[in-house]
Amino acid sequence: MQISNILTPERMLCYVEVTSKKRVFEYFSRLLAEEENIKLSSHDIFNSLLTRERLGSTAIGYGVAIPHARVTKCNITLAAFLQLETGIDFGAIDKQPVDLLFALMVPENSTEEHLEILAQLASMFQENDFCDKLRNTKSCQDKFKLLTQWHHG
Repeated sequence: MQISNILTPERMLCYVEVTSKKRVFEYFSRLLAEEENIKLSSHDIFNSLLTRERLGSTAIGYGVAIPHARVTKCNITLAAFLQLETGIDFGAIDKQPVDLLFALMVPENSTEEHLEILAQLASMFQENDFCDKLRNTKSCQDKFKLLTQWHHG
């Protein structure tokens, strides 16, 4: 699955000011609920992301988190991206504040696809040079290009 198949410029926000995980999930819930092809409310999405996060932090280190959830009433995979103005505590193992967040919502029965996308995102965001470039790129449109044109290697 290509990032360009699941992320749109409309589901990206850059330089957002939030102070908590809850606010991050509220932003993601609104962005993902705007998709016309799903029958989920922002409340459903919020609860799904929060339920998954309670199992353990989705922060992967170096200021990055990948909140994700498998959802029953959804039949397509969707993604959203937030870059925060200032990093927040997300319970990361490396104790770094998180400022880059990529949310993923997949259909409940898409276990294999879910794991493949998470692995791809982990590879992408574990490249420190890529994360630095993403942080230092000024326009949200250019950040979208970086995310959707990334290739491993």
